[in-house]
Order: sequence, then structure tokens, then C-alpha cells
Amino acid sequence: MGYTKSKISDNTSYDSLRAALKNGNIAGCYVFHGRERYLLWTAIQNLRKLLCPDGLDSFNYKRFDGKQLEIDKLEEAVETFPAFGEKTLIEVHDYDIFSGGDTARLCKILEDIPSYACVAFIYDTIEYKTDNRLKTTREILKNVDVVEFNIQDEKKVTHWIIRHFRDAEKHISPDDAQYLAMITDGLLTTLHGEIKKISAYSQNAVISKSDIDAVVIPALDAVAYMLTDAVIKKSKRLALQNLDKLLQMREAPHKLLYSISARFRQLLAARVFIDNNIGKAEFMKVCSISHNIQADKLFDTARKTSLSYCKRAVTMCSLAAKELNSTANNEARITELVVMLTL
Repeated sequence: MGYTKSKISDNTSYDSLRAALKNGNIAGCYVFHGRERYLLWTAIQNLRKLLCPDGLDSFNYKRFDGKQLEIDKLEEAVETFPAFGEKTLIEVHDYDIFSGGDTARLCKILEDIPSYACVAFIYDTIEYKTDNRLKTTREILKNVDVVEFNIQDEKKVTHWIIRHFRDAEKHISPDDAQYLAMITDGLLTTLHGEIKKISAYSQNAVISKSDIDAVVIPALDAVAYMLTDAVIKKSKRLALQNLDKLLQMREAPHKLLYSISARFRQLLAARVFIDNNIGKAEFMKVCSISHNIQADKLFDTARKTSLSYCKRAVTMCSLAAKELNSTANNEARITELVVMLTL
């Protein structure tokens, strides 16, 4: 007897999944993937608590490593009745359900998952990708609930930061919470660790921007924003200080230059939007900008410069990127670019 597929649609949000679990609407098969690892693992923990309240040593919990997965063993686990529980939870880690092996056999298993089983395929270190041209892919997707854990929007992240500081008996303003999200990669996994560090560092009940700056090492893109700001202000010293921070990250030169170039392309877009009286919301959508504070800074910076300068900066970045492939000293070429942009 197969299970009744839950009403969660493919690529559902974490909020929809959480609501479904809260209501006991557990699907027969999930596929978990996405960049937001904190939410992904929170969902797994919630499933475990719900289906295996006695712990992972329970007879009703099975875990498989995708690299050594045998389809026969998976089928056996799916068909085994739970003991003293409603369902058996079967976790399969890092197995590509679309190309991992006997996909035809897997299709048959997924078509007829019994009501007493829940299978969770967890894409932890491998990439999730589908090819809907393939019949087996389409058949598999009919019988699974795919949940993509994306980076949350600014409002949710801000509330999450405030709530977690409150749990640490600290207070942070919405503006400073947004600033913390902006200078990190915006992932809750990263923010969770940073909140712990800031809370341990600060002796005050209220977390300030200076507390954040004292503890948090800004992400690459955040430093690139700071560099762009310094360039527009014609502060060579500050621009080179931020460039030094980028170089100390030991990322590939092409990646550093891409981040710098991306900021100037966004700056050019902001200038165009301002000149054409197009609002910030549309700008954020077109440029895939998550945080209002980033958009505000780009608009403020764009107002201080001209369209011709923005175009020239983008052209200079493109030329530097091309020359990185033929120059021996990439760091020197990037430094030259930053100096030229401040002139």
C-alpha cells in the first residue's frame, strides 16, 4: 500500500514543511537540499524527534551512506514494520536519486512506500540537480517532496538574529541585526556561530555595531562593498586597506576580481535606476540583492558618482579580468585596478 503524497508542492519552503510536520502531515519521501544548512538540519532534527522520540538507537531509525547504498537494503528497510511506533524513519545521506545507481528499481520503491515508512534523501555534500528530460527523473519527482532550503529573506533573518540574541539574554536593534546579516554570508549556520561569539565578547546587555565589528570577520562580498565605497570616496588608503583584507582571504584572484567587478556592475545598475526613476524594490529584484541595507548603500553611493564613471569602472574591471589570464602577478594587477579606480 503506497502513501498519500502530502500537499507540500515540490521546492516547497521551509515554513510550509514546518507547518506540515507540526500538523503531523508527514510525507512518505522527502528530498532535502539547499544552501541553508542550518534549516536543513533543523528539519532533520524535527523529523527525528517526531518519528524517533526514543532516540536514534531506536529500532525505528535507519541510516544509509549513499556511497555504500545497496538498493536491496533500502527496500528491506522501507518494508520493515516499525516497533512500538507509528513510522520508521530511513535517512539516506549523499545519494543522487537521479543517477546514483538502479534508478528504475528506485522508482518502483518510491511508487509504493508503505504508510508506516518515511524516507529522507539528504543532499549534504553532493549537488542536487535534475534533468527533467529523462523519464526516470520525472517518475521519481512524482513520488517525492522536494524541499529546497534557501537563504531566508531579510525580514526573516533579522527576526531570527534578534530572537537568538534574546535567547542569549542580549538585545540587538533591527538595524544592527541587518548589518550583521549583511557583513556575513547571510546564512543562519554562519550567523549562529557569530551570535555566540558576539554574545560571549560583549559585556553589555545591548549589542552594538562596535561589538559586531570587533568580533566578526566580514565575508568576501561585504569587504568588496566596503572597497567600492572607499573607491567612490576617492580614499586610496581605505580602498587599499579593504583590498588587503580581500587578499588575506587567500581566495583565487579571479574570484576576488569577480566580487569587485560585481559591486561596480551593481553600482552602474543603481545609477541607471536612479536616472530613470525606478524604485529600490525593482533594483533589488533585478540585481538579486537580499538586504535593504545593501541596496540603500548602493543607491547612496550611486548618487555621489556619475553614469560615465560607473561605465568606465565596469570597463576597467572587465579589462583587468581579461588580463589576469596573461599576467604573472595577479595581485599586482588587482592593486593597480583599485588605485586607478580611485583617481
